[in-house]
Amino acid sequence: MTTHTQLRNLGLFDARVPRYTSYPTAPHFSTNLGATQTGTWMSELDPSTPVSLYVHVPFCRRLCWFCACRTQGTSTLSPVAAYLETLKLELELIKKHLPNGIKIGHLHWGGGTPTLLDPAMMKDLTRAITAVAPFSTDYEFSVEIDPNEIDDARLDALALAGMTRASIGVQDFDPKIQETIGRIQSYEITKAAVDGLRNRGIKSLNADILYGLPGQTSERIGDSVQKLLSLAPDRVALFGYAHVPWVARRQSMIPTDALPTPEERLELFNVARDLFVWDGYSEIGIDHFASKGDGLELAARSGKLRRNFQGYTDDKCQTMIGVGASSIAKYEHGYAQNAPSTSDYQKRVRAGELPITKGHQFTDEDRLRGRIIEALMCDFSVSFSDLNTRFGVQKTQFDAFATNVATAFPKMLKTSQDAIEIKEHARPLTRMIARHFDVYAMTQEQHSSAV
Repeated sequence: MTTHTQLRNLGLFDARVPRYTSYPTAPHFSTNLGATQTGTWMSELDPSTPVSLYVHVPFCRRLCWFCACRTQGTSTLSPVAAYLETLKLELELIKKHLPNGIKIGHLHWGGGTPTLLDPAMMKDLTRAITAVAPFSTDYEFSVEIDPNEIDDARLDALALAGMTRASIGVQDFDPKIQETIGRIQSYEITKAAVDGLRNRGIKSLNADILYGLPGQTSERIGDSVQKLLSLAPDRVALFGYAHVPWVARRQSMIPTDALPTPEERLELFNVARDLFVWDGYSEIGIDHFASKGDGLELAARSGKLRRNFQGYTDDKCQTMIGVGASSIAKYEHGYAQNAPSTSDYQKRVRAGELPITKGHQFTDEDRLRGRIIEALMCDFSVSFSDLNTRFGVQKTQFDAFATNVATAFPKMLKTSQDAIEIKEHARPLTRMIARHFDVYAMTQEQHSSAV
């Protein structure tokens, strides 16, 4: 395993780098791309190829202090109901641009808290989505579920809507840590939500847990992981808490002096990682774990693992259409992002226009470097044969890539005639190694800690 001294000498403990769920990353999107271009991209989609749909619900009953997502609090359903009407209008606009015959291969409701919607709203939203395009025969429909905001009626509505996978945020089960981060969610409430899902035939379960939280110790995170394991999730995302109060002001409620040091963060990750591995989970990329036979595990084993704005995925769809405020879409030609502000988003949609405010059109260089970064993040290696087949990369160019990155990270990489591979002990460096191929100027404060 990489030693703390090696990591410190390489600048890892002080570095802030992107999570590389896209390339280029969202801070580099430009306002030069708007609704007209995006509408053209939609109309050019191949109707025989299913698409993914991401629907963003930015409302929460309470704002968790650790969260840096674009969300807003509400004590009533009135703003949620108004927002739902806008979502339906946007879906109608999208339908006007899509070619006839297209289908939805993957649907995800994210937030915020999508389960704030009451059963009638859930039914209404599902009807509006399937009016745009029907599901493909092998579709997946996943929903982010807050155990504090779910009940039998809403679980019934989601099951009736066709949900196949649920995603539950755990973060940490320790009551003191929960109080410190503004997220009170007992093990009992979480287990009740899991039981309710499984009783309705929802067999696939994702869970998120955080390391690097204030007051976390090896013992505390070990206890939380053991409790999570008792719920037997199929997939787990082990994310590092990103403390960026200059980006998310609510994080100023979290005491900085209670945060673990970078070295302690790495130890917390290793404790949790070891427990997942000992319990039979396969490591997926840099921070995910999956049970044997799960789709994510199969994708990783067969070299088909991908990375998008939700993290690691086995979603086969090449196009993802974003719906709702701040949602980001990915098309063959580039990215397009909706207005981040809920009020601005609703104003644009109600004016009858796609609410795109910025994006990025891919260059050939973007596609090449994006593939290198995704391969490193997913497989810890990139091959010459893959780049040659996809982009016509010549051996001299590949060798130059290999020489440059190996020089930057001595003894961390294994290079051969066909591959650049990150050695197992150096995998904590993966995001930094990926950054080596990122040619866009970067402000470190925008990104999370590398550990």
